[in-house]
Amino acid sequence: MRNRITSLFNIDYPIVQGGMIWCSGWELASAVSNAGGLGLIGSGSMYPEVLRAHIQKCKAATSRPFGVNVPLLYPDIDKHLEIIVEEGVKIVFTSAGNPAKYTSWLKERGITVVHVIANTKFAKKCEDAGVDAIVAEGFEAGGHNGREETTTMCLIPMIADCVEVPVIAAGGIGCGRTMAAAMCLGASGVQVGSRFAASLESSAHIAFKEQIISAKEGSTELTLKEITPVRLLKNPFFEAVEAAYAAGASLEELKILLGRGRAKKGMFEGDLESGELEIGQISARLDRIETAAEIVSQMITEYQTISGSNPFFGF
Repeated sequence: MRNRITSLFNIDYPIVQGGMIWCSGWELASAVSNAGGLGLIGSGSMYPEVLRAHIQKCKAATSRPFGVNVPLLYPDIDKHLEIIVEEGVKIVFTSAGNPAKYTSWLKERGITVVHVIANTKFAKKCEDAGVDAIVAEGFEAGGHNGREETTTMCLIPMIADCVEVPVIAAGGIGCGRTMAAAMCLGASGVQVGSRFAASLESSAHIAFKEQIISAKEGSTELTLKEITPVRLLKNPFFEAVEAAYAAGASLEELKILLGRGRAKKGMFEGDLESGELEIGQISARLDRIETAAEIVSQMITEYQTISGSNPFFGF
């Protein structure tokens, strides 16, 4: 049961947990890694010493590989990267920035580097920068997203055809069927965000988790493209954004409306009225809060039933 992604990360199954802000703390990362996937700590919502504490707790909770997701636009990124090196983390997923900036620096220190992109242009830049793998994230994904609005089914074969490094599919994936589809399209693994955001071990607020599993078709929408595209659950804050658009709000007015701490308020503190609730379209298929181990097990069981004698027919 080996393929390029399981070999690269030394994991049992080619399932990577999304490094989601306010959802992906050490408890979720260690639970996914213990279940045979690759857990990620989402550092984008953490001060440097908070990140250090999460890494240390994750190391105590699992002997399996885990990584850290680092948004390159984070203001204290240099401190984050130094902590990652000091604590001996061997896998880093980067996003929201130029992969050429830190990839060589990380690889010189023995770290496996993966970068998240949403188009072929940046996929090629990732390969030129020397990354070990690429996460190709489709339009269906929650949180910050590509401006091109390319769906996962279209994006994965385009990316797989233009690079040699292994591709991890993301966006709308949360079961064995979608995992199998991604593998058929040219992916070597999948990254799962929304389903893990609603897991028992997720650090998200229970009120947010309940909103996720109550979502229906059309409950999410991509917005704020002028600032940075983000897929949100529709709530009073989302309605305020839509009203601002209808009133012809300027870019500065949209930034003021967005303010600071909206994501923390919504996803971590459970303010469903004025908080930002980032989640993917697949939330419409989720109907219960499960453990990370149950999610991994269900995905692999369904995937192996579909794939039969060639359980990892991915590339």
